[in-house]
Amino acid sequence: MSVSEMFQQFLDNLKIDNSAQISLRYEEITACLNKKFRDTESKAANNLQVGSYGRWTAIKGISDLDMLYIMPKGKWDDYKDGKQSQLLTDTKDAIKARYPNTTVYIDRLVVRVLYTNFHVEVQPVFEQDDESFKYPDTYCGGSWKITKPREEINAMSEFVTQKNKNLRRLCKMARAWKNKHGIGMSGLLIDTLAYNFLKSTNNYDNKSYLYYNHLSLDFFKYLANQENQDYYAALGSGQRVKVEQKFQRKAQKAHDLCLKAIEAKTFDNVNDRWKKVYGRPFPAKLTEARDYSIKATQNWKNTEQFIEDKYPVDIKYDLKIGCEVSRNGFRQHFLTEMLAKRIPLLAKRELLFTINKVSVPEPYSIEWKVLNRGEEAKKRNCVRGQIFSDGGRHSRRESTNFVGNHIVECYAIKDGVVVAKDRIDVPIR
Repeated sequence: MSVSEMFQQFLDNLKIDNSAQISLRYEEITACLNKKFRDTESKAANNLQVGSYGRWTAIKGISDLDMLYIMPKGKWDDYKDGKQSQLLTDTKDAIKARYPNTTVYIDRLVVRVLYTNFHVEVQPVFEQDDESFKYPDTYCGGSWKITKPREEINAMSEFVTQKNKNLRRLCKMARAWKNKHGIGMSGLLIDTLAYNFLKSTNNYDNKSYLYYNHLSLDFFKYLANQENQDYYAALGSGQRVKVEQKFQRKAQKAHDLCLKAIEAKTFDNVNDRWKKVYGRPFPAKLTEARDYSIKATQNWKNTEQFIEDKYPVDIKYDLKIGCEVSRNGFRQHFLTEMLAKRIPLLAKRELLFTINKVSVPEPYSIEWKVLNRGEEAKKRNCVRGQIFSDGGRHSRRESTNFVGNHIVECYAIKDGVVVAKDRIDVPIR
């Protein structure tokens, strides 16, 4: 499989697989709001799909969909004087009346409509003469603010043409990376950074899939070299996009992984190494025949589970886990300190994994995964890797029984979607 074929398959694997369901939900919400505010039941008029889905940069597993409902101009007088909260309430009530069994609530700027695997944030707006929109903010008594999503959508569309469709593809690849490595970045921030990167170079103006290995390498180096800042000016609109979590260190790690993948000579090594950058959506290395042959001869059971098979993954928040190492009940070190000082982690130690930081708004649930790797784990038929629920303490106790480069992962699930994750490598010597 060539570089071109690998990345083309990768992008195919990132395609949204429930677009028909998403479109149906958009139409249902639009119809009930048109009925409320215009006494019609059009499913298409007066809405604007915005956000990642509207810019065509979303990937499989998207959980956060954005929709503007464009209010009749004649309704402005009804809401302009301190009635921001009333507008959102009327919007919520209209949706709730039509779909009483669906969870619908106001969240400061929007009305959230929760479905099984995703939710839609509905924002009622008044269109201005310059094609921007006024939207209600209920914070501190209420105010009207301006958003310019059409400028962002137009900038994306124009640049896609100029850069041989590479912008949207890069945006999707970057989303797979942030989901793999648990980086809390908004879709608009990703799209803005990808836009800025391609604007800074003409190396990929006429390139395609065959060069996506070097495109990845250069993009992550660009991210790693960014100075720390609180916000960026969004593509097209120039509006502020907040940086929720620093991404430079993990971008540098991704760059280093890309370099190793490019240097790999065999097909097996190439796919394994790109998977370390982009995760499970990157095509697997084994052919069906070879995979069957290996499974037929191995004497250990592969019990590893993957969080992507249980929930959609759409990382938006920060989660950090730590590990205390103790012996005979007495704490010796934190694992990060040991690794930094090159102190070996030996067998017969107790490990306490805890959540040190989580920015996910409550309520949410926590799940864990402990995976043993190496020949000793296979020999003992103790690979593990199952995903299990937290016991309520936001912690997990384990012990170092045998050597191997093991891992522990932690996931935060909100509204049926993994929205934050972290991982610790546990190298037992």
